[in-house]
Amino acid sequence: MDLINLHDLVASLLYSIIGIVIFCLAFIIVDKLTPYDLWKELIEKNNLPLALVVAGLGLGVCIIIAASIH
Repeated sequence: MDLINLHDLVASLLYSIIGIVIFCLAFIIVDKLTPYDLWKELIEKNNLPLALVVAGLGLGVCIIIAASIH
């Protein structure tokens, strides 16, 4: 059984970091495009329908990032 190749490990870590950064930027863009403060609505007002929409958006963005990196 071969050990994990160092090149593959570094590439995986790099792509993971890039994916996380792109996801964070997408969340910030969506937050700026909405007419209200997303964080305040999610945390302080416990807006569950909005949380589900944001979760779906997050999953969609993550699937797109994973497909483009793969």
